[in-house]
Amino acid sequence: MAKQHKEIDAGTLENLLYLSRLSPESTNMETLKKQVDDIVGYFDILSKYDDSENPYDAYPSTEAEKLRDDTVVQGLEISDVKKVSKDFMDGYFQVPKVLGEGA
Repeated sequence: MAKQHKEIDAGTLENLLYLSRLSPESTNMETLKKQVDDIVGYFDILSKYDDSENPYDAYPSTEAEKLRDDTVVQGLEISDVKKVSKDFMDGYFQVPKVLGEGA
């Protein structure tokens, strides 16, 4: 990889070591510096590409994008809801206990 990009300095490398919880004693600093410089170089390559276009233009439009109209409709009456289940009490459905033993 060509060295056209700016290389990181020792202070930035120390900060990266601190953030990644690595110690300088456990890491080959020359190898790590070369790897980080290569990563920075990859970002330099990526920044050359134009990203001003809308990324959603790459996907064709589908019928799924046509949603229904927002219209208010009458909801269910409590008497109708009570017919759905025998375990309806005080405006709530009774369900099995989820927490407890073995949870």
